[in-house]
Amino acid sequence: MKKAVKITIKGTVQGVFFRNFVKENAEKLKLKGFVRNLENSKVEVFAEGDIDNVDKLFEICKKGPKHAVIKDIQIQEQPFQDFKEFKVLRI
Repeated sequence: MKKAVKITIKGTVQGVFFRNFVKENAEKLKLKGFVRNLENSKVEVFAEGDIDNVDKLFEICKKGPKHAVIKDIQIQEQPFQDFKEFKVLRI
């Protein structure tokens, strides 16, 4: 079964290699989608793929990379969009 989600992470998540951390883990889990910084100092992740792997990425995002401090994390189910790869988007 497939699943698509949007994950929004709040805290010290910009300037700590959070986007690259998410991309590396998403690719290991064979997920597609994107990660980007938002103007409100949050990070947004859109991930789709196998249900178990999407859930694993959410758990990974709860911890973040070494210098990240996660204050809040939200997850919302999304329509499947059939992305071809996982990208880091820049504003």
